[in-house]
Amino acid sequence: MHALVVVAHPDPHSLTHAIAAHVAEGITAAPPQHRHAPHSVEIADLAAEGFDPRFAAADLALFQKTQAASADVAAEHARIDRADALVLVYPIYWWSFPALLKGWIDRVFTQGWAYDDGEDGKVVKKLQRLRVHLVAIGGADQRTMARHGYFGAMKTQIDHGIFGYCGAQVVTSELLLASDTGYPEAHLETARAIGQKVFAGASRS
Repeated sequence: MHALVVVAHPDPHSLTHAIAAHVAEGITAAPPQHRHAPHSVEIADLAAEGFDPRFAAADLALFQKTQAASADVAAEHARIDRADALVLVYPIYWWSFPALLKGWIDRVFTQGWAYDDGEDGKVVKKLQRLRVHLVAIGGADQRTMARHGYFGAMKTQIDHGIFGYCGAQVVTSELLLASDTGYPEAHLETARAIGQKVFAGASRS
């Protein structure tokens, strides 16, 4: 099975990138399902690739169904379509995604591809086959996160508000903090373990 790991951080030597690399290592190290080839993984480094997160006129035209997807958005659709699992690895900026990753979501999870309007007025969830794993890296401690309900708010906004809307199943939603015991080495071990479990219990349809 194939996974797409999306990382959003401008510094390739950051902990965020190291965690993404260890997730990828865990995916390829995990034993394949019966009679399947070994798992494969692609890392999408949005900063290094120069992805433009700005929702512009062409994106609005796509939303309004007056224009086809631009080449960069179509390319992102294609590599998500190739994947059985999507893993997002990102630092927490202002209690949410970095703008680069949020812009990727804004531009790529488009009407007609990720969801659509049904004839009965209900949303058609078009990504129900996709398994999603979220790995957020933060600087605040667990007490602060709990006291203000930040992680719960992030799960509502991201897990439910984005992926639930499109029908994608959020299998794991992890929060790795600087205050955690063994930081940062323990987070690399956790990342590898997350990768090893990405396809646990999954089956290709």
